[in-house]
Amino acid sequence: MTRTVCVNGDYLPEGEAKVSVFDRGFLMADAVYEVTSVLDGRLIDFDGHMRRLERSLAELEMTCPMSATELLTMHRELVRLNRIDQGMIYLQVTRGNPGDRSFLFPDASLPGTVVAFTQDIPNLADAPAAKTGFKVITIPDLRWARVDIKTVQLLYPSMGKMAAKQAGVDDSWFTDAAGAVTEGTSNNAYIVKGNRIITRALGTDILHGITRAAVLRFAAEAQFEIEERAFTPAEAQGADEAFSTAASIFVMPVVEVDGKPVGTGKPGPVATRLREIYLDEMRKAAI
Repeated sequence: MTRTVCVNGDYLPEGEAKVSVFDRGFLMADAVYEVTSVLDGRLIDFDGHMRRLERSLAELEMTCPMSATELLTMHRELVRLNRIDQGMIYLQVTRGNPGDRSFLFPDASLPGTVVAFTQDIPNLADAPAAKTGFKVITIPDLRWARVDIKTVQLLYPSMGKMAAKQAGVDDSWFTDAAGAVTEGTSNNAYIVKGNRIITRALGTDILHGITRAAVLRFAAEAQFEIEERAFTPAEAQGADEAFSTAASIFVMPVVEVDGKPVGTGKPGPVATRLREIYLDEMRKAAI
């Protein structure tokens, strides 16, 4: 089946979808994005993604030509047209096409470009990796200093994914100048010690994960102690468990860091339980 995508409100076969070569998203990575998971044909934590989208746009002095209501309608229509039961919807908003290349922002009245497409992932909720866990390596965090804004500047995270692949593992965790873990290439990072879940505090150096917020809320309700602080790779290696969270992986156990096992070297009970809670609660609240 040919995938249907949406460009500026028009639903098109993917082969017919086009964006100008002068669009600043293409030339300057002057764009923000969100990825919303779909389970059972419904959207997971859509309102949270829209709030973060609004924040990212505001931080870059951008506007979206579509309202939140229109974006919701578009997401639902893409799910319907592409018959998505489990998968994701990628949404990108750029500053638009000023008609030429310039480092200066165009006039604020220029309409932005809105693109969205689906990714069909039948086993998203039952991913085999959740049963075996991720192995990660650590690499220096060389991204720009405002990774709290969800921009399309993803070259270095892509390089981090490739470094992991070349090392024969699943992902990379970034480390700052002091040697502490910031986050994964496309996810937030955590360790578990006893009843404590430890993860880096929100700031400009990590993405303010929508899945992170939900998981920490559910963890607190389940009587876990939440400690927001930096931790080192060595601390992760000595932890009882570790895990990552993102819209694309939900809660993913991490069983190895830089070649050394975490805990038993297998997915632990805390990460496994939090994944179950998250999926159950998100399915109940999906729209």
